[in-house]
Amino acid sequence: ELIWRRIFSNLNIMKIIVSLFSLLFFVSIAAADICAQNREITFILLRHAEKDASPLANKADVDLSEQGKQRALRLFDLMKEYRPEQIFSSIFRRTRETVTPLAENLNPDYRLQIQIYDHTDLEELAARLLKLNAKTVLVVGHNTTTPALANLLIKQEKYKILAETEYDKIWIIKIKRNHHKPNKIISEKVITY
Repeated sequence: ELIWRRIFSNLNIMKIIVSLFSLLFFVSIAAADICAQNREITFILLRHAEKDASPLANKADVDLSEQGKQRALRLFDLMKEYRPEQIFSSIFRRTRETVTPLAENLNPDYRLQIQIYDHTDLEELAARLLKLNAKTVLVVGHNTTTPALANLLIKQEKYKILAETEYDKIWIIKIKRNHHKPNKIISEKVITY
């Protein structure tokens, strides 16, 4: 009988230890999630570079022009300072080609994956971006979607559609995410490149 008591006593102690470790594990996951939601995040938003307007260009899914390819290389040089951890692009070839030099060359150890988003559902994209566990995120879009996404992130109707010939604007928006309060805009600026 004494042996059985010791065994049951040891089993109960083991159950308590396992329960405590499980509780600590779940609390640490929740704390990490809250910390991610309370961190600053920088969004870099831009329109794709110049597209090929030649008569032989694929009108359904246009490539970049030579001028656009040069702008994509300038973007890579500019983004070295910001070091985006994640890159988002609409499905179109011209947007992907704009950020490909950056994705392939920003980190010498690996290529950043270009994540595709639905350019027709910017509200879903904005909500998704604000939940990311990252410090800097780059999003490439179009003359209509890029200013619209900036407006969604800052929660104001401030930025207008870009002219069809305007390819050189970059929005840089820094937001402090607050777990139980509205997000705070720390800074926002539009630069040219």
